[in-house]
Order: sequence, then structure tokens, then C-alpha cells
Amino acid sequence: MDPLRIVVAKPGLDGHDRGAKVVARALRDAGHEVIYTGLRRTPEEIIRIVEDEDASILGLSSLSGAHGFLFPRVCELLRESGLNDIVVFGGGIIPQADRPELFSAGVRAIFGPGTPTEEFLHFLNEVKKRRIANEPVGVGVSDGWHWR
Repeated sequence: MDPLRIVVAKPGLDGHDRGAKVVARALRDAGHEVIYTGLRRTPEEIIRIVEDEDASILGLSSLSGAHGFLFPRVCELLRESGLNDIVVFGGGIIPQADRPELFSAGVRAIFGPGTPTEEFLHFLNEVKKRRIANEPVGVGVSDGWHWR
């Protein structure tokens, strides 16, 4: 299958990016095209980067506790920009209790610390299968589909 173009971003003031870099490297090593935004990006900057890079997947990483605001804001801006087909996944310290709201906002998967690389690669393969089957999976879909 063709490689995906994936943006990995660190929204907000979170200054810890080791996990995001590990994920970006693993995705690159799996053959995908990965653009890492660096630290402290605003939701607006992230949307601009996704658009400029013609990405189809966006990974957001948060360890600061601001995921409850930042992840939904990024999803909202994607929809407002007409980027409804972008698939968003999240990672970091995200409590189970916070996840349903993030899924409702359009996040399709959340991976915590220690998640095996194979799990998020399996998620990306599922996204590819759904796209091949013409099943919409991006932030503009309201069918409630999310990974696990």
C-alpha cells in the first residue's frame, strides 16, 4: 500500500516531545511520510501545516492535561477548513474518563504511553482499509467510529 502523509504535532504549551518523536520515527520507519511540527504549536498553526503538507492523518500529543480543549479545537478547525477527511489520533497522558468526549469531537484513536508500535500501525492499516472501501473515517464523520 502507498505510504500515508502524517503530521505529528504538539499543541499547546506542553514541552515534552520524546513520545511524539518516538511515534514519528516509528511511522517513518514503517514507510510513511512524516512531518513533525515541533513543540508549542497553536491549533491554527497545526491546521495550516496539515493543509500545506497535504497530510491525510494528524497525530496530536499532549502530556499537559490540555487535551480536553486542544484536541476538540483542532478537530473543529479541520472541519471549518473543509478538511473533513483528515483522520486524527491522539497520544499522551489522557485519562479513560476523558476519551469519550475526544472521540465525539472527531479523534479516531488514542494511544497512551507504552503502546506497542504495532498497535498504531494496525490502526493506520484499518484507516487505509476503510478508505479503500469508501467508508469515511475523518473528523467530518459523525458515525462514532473510533479505534478500540
